[in-house]
Amino acid sequence: MNKFISLAFVIIGLSLNLNAQDKKAKTLLSEVTSKIKKFDNISIEFKYTLNNSKENVNQDSKGSVVLQGNKYVLNFMGVTKIFDGKKTYTIVPEDEEITVSNMNDSDEKAITPNKMLTFFNNGYKFSWDILQNSKGRKIQYIKLTPSNNKDQRKEILLGIDIQTKTINNLIEIGKNGTKTTLTVNSFKTNQPLSKNQFTFVASKYPNYYINKLD
Repeated sequence: MNKFISLAFVIIGLSLNLNAQDKKAKTLLSEVTSKIKKFDNISIEFKYTLNNSKENVNQDSKGSVVLQGNKYVLNFMGVTKIFDGKKTYTIVPEDEEITVSNMNDSDEKAITPNKMLTFFNNGYKFSWDILQNSKGRKIQYIKLTPSNNKDQRKEILLGIDIQTKTINNLIEIGKNGTKTTLTVNSFKTNQPLSKNQFTFVASKYPNYYINKLD
């Protein structure tokens, strides 16, 4: 009986501790969201790493994105994407082709540029994870587990800079063993932007083929 009572107290203690950690995780994510919403615009330079040891794949790429509200300009792997709030323009210089498509909200799981800093607010269970030191900064990780069992992602680790309350990196682990890491190298806010920052100007691409999907 005494062993049973002791075990019960241990289980209760663990449960209370986990609940407290989950509350800490929720509070930190809320602080990140609140901080992000205060900025008029955000400019990010990042490194993207794709790794799958089973398939012997290891790739590194760099990119940049400018965000304002739900609009963005993304430059990644030689391709530019402009989203003006209604349509997405995918510009591929190598093929001299531009694809135009309407906004598509059907894939709610996708971490698109305009959701990359706040995607965690829906569709995930979250828990407090490890604290690491990175270049003199304290990075607290929150583990995000997709609520949908059909999701091909096993988990996402979101690294948050404790001092600035901004995202330092994002590690996505797939059920197939693929691991992708996005690391923020530069994070600037409220930069002076051109009036046409998020406007597609066709005259800049006179020889490009424009493929309108919608």
